Amino acid sequence: MISLFLDTSNFRLIVGVVNESNNNIITMHNEKLHGDLSTKVFEIIDLCISNANIKPTDIKKIYSVIGPGSFTGVRIGVTIAKTFAWARNIKVIPVSSLEVLATTETDKDFIIPMIDARRGCVYAGIYDKKLNPVIDDAYISLESLKNNLPSGATYSFISDDNIEYFDSVEESNVDIIKIINKHKNDEGVNPHHLNPEYLKMTEAEANLLNKENDSRD
Repeated sequence: MISLFLDTSNFRLIVGVVNESNNNIITMHNEKLHGDLSTKVFEIIDLCISNANIKPTDIKKIYSVIGPGSFTGVRIGVTIAKTFAWARNIKVIPVSSLEVLATTETDKDFIIPMIDARRGCVYAGIYDKKLNPVIDDAYISLESLKNNLPSGATYSFISDDNIEYFDSVEESNVDIIKIINKHKNDEGVNPHHLNPEYLKMTEAEANLLNKENDSRD
């Protein structure tokens, strides 16, 4: 089975075409972006499909990273996955962006993937080496994250952002085969039911909620 992996959730664009039958990455693009994601992502998807020497109709499943991360990036990826899957009547497997970061190889007990959420906060989770969540993904202050670390263990802090709160933060080295192997038997979702996982409200939503609360006072 040929699958498409798509992650546009942060400042790194990851697109992969995978043959699940033999756990082979046919082609993959992993790039830190400095330009227009909405234009670049379509170019890269087309390039990966072309380099894999397949047709879009050969893709039978999509692994879509649904966040958390950049609100715009998450929306773009989810919308592309929904449209592609709906047009071809194939299922979508939703995946956490933090779980993807947690595929980075480590010799530590736990992996702590982080995405900068600004103002002293991050999106973060704590995973073991089998990608099982020890603490669920959350929007959390760096101080609270530090206070919730399991005692007596070693950690790898993984982030592609400039987070200097912890002594040693490593850049990600994502292994999408780990994601495929963990989720290949998931039932998946109907494309219409695929939704972003932001973990916090957008600024516009927060402002609207504040206005509604003020009007009730």
